[in-house]
Amino acid sequence: MKNPYVFGFLPLITILLFSLSISILTMNKALDLFKVIGVYSGMREFLSELELKLFLLIIFALIYFMLFSALKLIAETIHELGMLFFSKDLEGKTISQARGGYVIFFVGSVISAIGFQSLPILLLVFLSTAFIYFVYVVFKLSSSMSMLGTVGLIMFEILVWSLFLALVIYVIIKLYNGVMASLPFL
Repeated sequence: MKNPYVFGFLPLITILLFSLSISILTMNKALDLFKVIGVYSGMREFLSELELKLFLLIIFALIYFMLFSALKLIAETIHELGMLFFSKDLEGKTISQARGGYVIFFVGSVISAIGFQSLPILLLVFLSTAFIYFVYVVFKLSSSMSMLGTVGLIMFEILVWSLFLALVIYVIIKLYNGVMASLPFL
């Protein structure tokens, strides 16, 4: 008898590893920025170098942990909504089949822990891991769906994620333009 909860801890470990990898890179970039703008020496009067690094690492890791946790919640909601619309499975057996895909994200997070010195490597690892996971889940779930349902699920998820990304980009651009317009020297 196989335990259905064997992969239950992997999302937490995955989120922690991705958060830690990106927060180490962000911490190093922030320290470089602090040195350039002259804040670093003032911060060193209150904190040792190790304390400053640890403080920044904890803050950035917490921020990225919250971001990835929210993205996981949004992704699961979008996926299960798509399954509601397009799946023929009324008992929920196929959702447990797709949980094996947690291993894909776990492997991607371990790889990101190795390549934490480069933002392009981290982005490439995260995006390729998400794509491989998506293909795996669609392949696993296609057995309980018709061809039209599978295509509908794929198009639904692509459409919703595209709209979500467009909304986020729009808000960032509006905020940036608002901040730039309010600056007195521009």
